[in-house]
Amino acid sequence: MPAIRSVLSHLVLILTAAAATAQPLPSWNDTPTKQAIVAFVERVTTPGAPDFVPPAERIAVFDNDGTLWAEQPMYFQLLFALDRVKALAPQHPEWKNQEPYASLLKGDVKTALAGGERAILEIVMATHAGMTTAEFEGIVTDWIATARHPVTQRRITEMVYQPMLELLAFLRAKGFKTFIVSGGGIEFMRPWAEAVYGIPPEQIVGSSIRTKFEMRGNGPALVRLPEIDFIDDQEGKPVGIHSHIGRRPVAAFGNSDGDLPMLQWTAGGQGARFALIVHHTDAAREWAYDRQSHIGRLDKALDEAGAKGWTVVDMKQDWKLIYPFQKK
Repeated sequence: MPAIRSVLSHLVLILTAAAATAQPLPSWNDTPTKQAIVAFVERVTTPGAPDFVPPAERIAVFDNDGTLWAEQPMYFQLLFALDRVKALAPQHPEWKNQEPYASLLKGDVKTALAGGERAILEIVMATHAGMTTAEFEGIVTDWIATARHPVTQRRITEMVYQPMLELLAFLRAKGFKTFIVSGGGIEFMRPWAEAVYGIPPEQIVGSSIRTKFEMRGNGPALVRLPEIDFIDDQEGKPVGIHSHIGRRPVAAFGNSDGDLPMLQWTAGGQGARFALIVHHTDAAREWAYDRQSHIGRLDKALDEAGAKGWTVVDMKQDWKLIYPFQKK
């Protein structure tokens, strides 16, 4: 994995450097959406312009699931948790007759998740806690290196959106600092986000479980406890931004109602602001879903985008391709 991480990090650096000189956003069609992005960036990065934003204040925040990579047919961190249940099952013979584990071990994910948030929380606590932070990082690193998407059978890290990788690189080339602000686990994203997105661990805001310091036989350790510490979703996102970043972003990018408070917080600041929603409209190359989806529901945020004049990406119309592997 270190060798793969090095290669990916090098590719991210190349992409960022290229963005500084080449035509921006090559995987975006020349639609009003692309034009709005480029125009905003030029407005806030041109010295002497009325909307000029100093480099230190050029903060851009991105949701992860459904904004930077795919989220169908289920969140990838949940796929990780389900795989962990199978790996841990030999240590828990009681799971054969205990829900939601019994259904998971039979391959019946639908029944296992019928318990809603309570069932998901139980699965996450059983698979993400009871170990040190270093041990958890190693588990995530090993999983992300081999995990495959259940539909495309592509590596999970191949299910990232090429147009959004270009957008990240374009913004960084223009002096922006890019952050992930996700409902996903902060320690689930940290081991691989820098290699995949060029976003280092300290620029990730996410949900977390409680952690405590312990002195062990082999030295100090941070131990993950089976207790929720912070949920970085919905109203939690602006709180997480304030706590972790300490500056209000000037640009925010999301795809669902879970991102609405983050978009509102960003757009509500003084001066030039930019809010963008990725609308999944391409059933042929990806998935098409919005108001009725059980994952990544986009309803209230879509209405507010229309009312406030936020930019909405129509994936089918605005993107030449979705994933890097679709390049010809």
